[in-house]
Amino acid sequence: MNLDNFIFESYSVLPNNKEVHFKYQYKDLKFTEKILLPKEIPPDVNQTLLKITIENLHLILGISYFKTFCPKTIEIPYELTQAQAEFWNTVYTIGLGEFFYKNKIDFRGLINFPNSINTKVSPISETKKNRVLLGIGGGKDSIVAFEMLKEQKKDVTGFILDSQETLPQVQVDVTKIMEIENIVIKRQLDHQLFNLKLGFNGHVPITAIYSFIGLLLAVIYGYSSIIIPNGKSANFGNVNYLGTEINHQWSKSEEFENLFQDYVRTNISPNIKYFSNLRTYSEMEIAKMFSTHKKYFSVFSSCNRNFKINERASKRWCGKCAKCAFVFIILAANLSKEVVIKIFDKNLLEDSELIQMYKDLIGKGTMKPFDCVGTFEESLQALNIIKRNGEFDASKII
Repeated sequence: MNLDNFIFESYSVLPNNKEVHFKYQYKDLKFTEKILLPKEIPPDVNQTLLKITIENLHLILGISYFKTFCPKTIEIPYELTQAQAEFWNTVYTIGLGEFFYKNKIDFRGLINFPNSINTKVSPISETKKNRVLLGIGGGKDSIVAFEMLKEQKKDVTGFILDSQETLPQVQVDVTKIMEIENIVIKRQLDHQLFNLKLGFNGHVPITAIYSFIGLLLAVIYGYSSIIIPNGKSANFGNVNYLGTEINHQWSKSEEFENLFQDYVRTNISPNIKYFSNLRTYSEMEIAKMFSTHKKYFSVFSSCNRNFKINERASKRWCGKCAKCAFVFIILAANLSKEVVIKIFDKNLLEDSELIQMYKDLIGKGTMKPFDCVGTFEESLQALNIIKRNGEFDASKII
């Protein structure tokens, strides 16, 4: 064993069939991540399909630990085809793009998953019930996606990834209004990532992790479709670094969606579909659709502070981040000033500290913020509509 290898050591399903442990190692440091299921794995689940799915989950969860050290050699206990290895090379390289940019790491040639030309794969064909598993974060996208599916009379179950001690109140309140059955799956990262100064730290492609966890749930509990609601604005990046476009939202993009669809179909199962029912819509179009669903106004939030692992948000909207600033203007372009200020409990166009943020959002600043925000054109469109409507004329930023 090369001591500078990052090792995907093993995984184990505990005897209670409700907990899966994933083990990793780098030098003398060992890590264990835990996935806790709400219900035990049914005994009639196809064990080969389950095994393949958990092995792939092992690989994506490892990204949080690999990036702490970024060694050049990866060791895995599975045999990958060249195509599979290329998929993982892409997910790790492009998915960690923002992380590499912020830490000034030269990622070119860094990620090399081992593979064999002699390895063969056989995806498992197994008919699933015509049911949809919908990812719910508690923001406008998951609400609009759910209401569309509800109107189409689809059989929908929500799934929530909970990485905190208790489920964020936003998700509790939103799903209560939806009146939807939920599967809540808990993710417990190894606390060494937070308690030790281990080296590099930063952004991971969380939607890729979310997608593989959704796949596990679809396999275990029997769903034919997984929907992670992402719009087309996620396709646009932030900055060019070492000849590559860095996109904070890459794992929400159509490129990742297509890669994941193809990977699941050819390596895991052709019977589980993965897509976004919002893919053709811009952020402005999604905001317009959301503005008709007034029952959610007092409970939803798109502010990422609600989902920080070791930090509990004190309110639904921090009012300081790019996400808050962007969602404020796209809603203000569709709702009255009174309603928008009531949602945010503040007029974000009155905060002089956000002036630079708005410049960044419309392309007049340093760069597009590293957050899940729309394009420069959408931000400009929203501000122009607000200005034309006249309600915010006295605000500092308008």
